[in-house]
Amino acid sequence: MKISVIGTGYVGLVSGTCFSEIGHEVTCIDIDESKVEMLKNGESPIYEPGLNDLLDRNIKSGRLHFSVGLDSIKDSKSIFLAVGTPSGDDGSADLTYLFKAAEDVAKNISDDAIIVIKSTVPVGTCNKVREIISATTSKRFHIVNNPEFLKEGSAIEDFMRPDRVVIGHDNDHAADAMHELYEPLVKQGNPIYMMSNLSAEMTKYAGNCFLATKISFINDIAKLCDIVGADINEVRKGISSDKRIGQHFLYPGPGYGGSCFPKDVKALLYTAKENGTELRIVQSTEDVNDDQKVYMFDKINKHFGGELKGKTFAFWGAAFKANTDDVRDSPAIKMAQCLIDAGATVNFFDPVASDNYMKVMGEKYAPSLKAFENKYDCLNGTDALVTMTEWREFSFPDFEEIKSRLNDNLIFDGRNLFKTSKVKELGFTYYAIGKRI
Repeated sequence: MKISVIGTGYVGLVSGTCFSEIGHEVTCIDIDESKVEMLKNGESPIYEPGLNDLLDRNIKSGRLHFSVGLDSIKDSKSIFLAVGTPSGDDGSADLTYLFKAAEDVAKNISDDAIIVIKSTVPVGTCNKVREIISATTSKRFHIVNNPEFLKEGSAIEDFMRPDRVVIGHDNDHAADAMHELYEPLVKQGNPIYMMSNLSAEMTKYAGNCFLATKISFINDIAKLCDIVGADINEVRKGISSDKRIGQHFLYPGPGYGGSCFPKDVKALLYTAKENGTELRIVQSTEDVNDDQKVYMFDKINKHFGGELKGKTFAFWGAAFKANTDDVRDSPAIKMAQCLIDAGATVNFFDPVASDNYMKVMGEKYAPSLKAFENKYDCLNGTDALVTMTEWREFSFPDFEEIKSRLNDNLIFDGRNLFKTSKVKELGFTYYAIGKRI
């Protein structure tokens, strides 16, 4: 099948590359000429394990192309819209880029083209896209919703071996074409769910908001564990062994971030408000997460008696999670802002996200930040280590080396990476989230 993908962001680039890997001829389209040139040379603008190898192999095979033009659309059976839908100031999803992409595509399609909305969009967006395309062309077309369920850091595996594929459609022609496209990826027996366009749009938001709720729930319980003396790791094991609850997304930490959960929670809350109702659990999920991002700062501030001016803290990690260079809504942003606003400075090390972190911190905070090339140099002359991202290389460090670099044997473990008994035996003052210390 010939496929065009509009947008070479995280979703579009991974999807297009993986489609080419299973034999389709794919053209990924973007208005950013410099990004397109980079991709033509096999260089990925994002960090995702395994992606560079797939890019190189499929470009050389002639199945994967990149362009700033729309010529490929007229020959494509399926055109995927994978542009950004960022949060507006009011929490709503900004659909400007999606609607412009739909209009541009409509001018170039052939009869019976399948327009696939891959972007995460509010319920009812499919109807608006249909109206835009109908007003632009007289060609026959079909609208499909195909939400993505890719986790940054394991996106290739998630795409090639999906737990499920969700297809929203309103006719058999589009449904059959999408089933044919995805069938090679679900040979292990995982389902392809066919449903209405509206249900597919809701499925994406409901799924992400439920996962975000699990994170906020376990963080709330961890706070109570801190107060009453229980240990959140023991509690987590006790509840996650219940198959109705499960193990995933029940790890306490500094709050969720990234490109999906924050904006999807806001967008679903906005949709509910637009329709005259409220989602009280989802609202609480966001409120708890906002508080969680400053929870470890409060512990730091209390330890130093509110005297943070002139102190320097070492962050291990800046990305919102491990195995990605994505710093969007990373808890490390809010933590650094709080410390710097209180008069402190921050050293930090992240294996891949340092440049993105400095950019997002901006002119106000960048002068009080310093990036380092390895995790130990980052500690030199600092007053405490603060773990912010769960990179594997942080899990089993040389604690004697840490002690030799810090001004004081002090750790604030925002990811609960370290074994309490070990760091205590080594003479560290140790703070974590919900652990019995």
